[in-house]
Amino acid sequence: MTTLPPCPSCGSTLTYEDGSGNYVCPECAHEWPVKAEAAAEEAVRVWRDAAGNLLQDGDSVTVIKDLKLKGGGGVVKQGTKVKNIRLVDGDHDIDCKIDGFGAMSLKSEFVRKN
Repeated sequence: MTTLPPCPSCGSTLTYEDGSGNYVCPECAHEWPVKAEAAAEEAVRVWRDAAGNLLQDGDSVTVIKDLKLKGGGGVVKQGTKVKNIRLVDGDHDIDCKIDGFGAMSLKSEFVRKN
């Protein structure tokens, strides 16, 4: 038998797991996610460049590979410097502005921190 955690609100040991991935306390009706620890770990996301260096908002990076642009065409050349990046969640995890191209999103695996 698995041991369920006590209610963080009232301390009751009568908690149960419902079918939607939450623990429920029948005494105070408090609900909290089963994966509370995993959710906290996900909230602390770390972005790394192609060399494994830690990236942060405002860093400057250099493109390490020629990148073809979808839509308007053109190529962002290897060695292009990008200043003041902004990190976001998603497949393309860097938002930036590149001179001559404008605003775009890049993947962190194609840049190196300066």
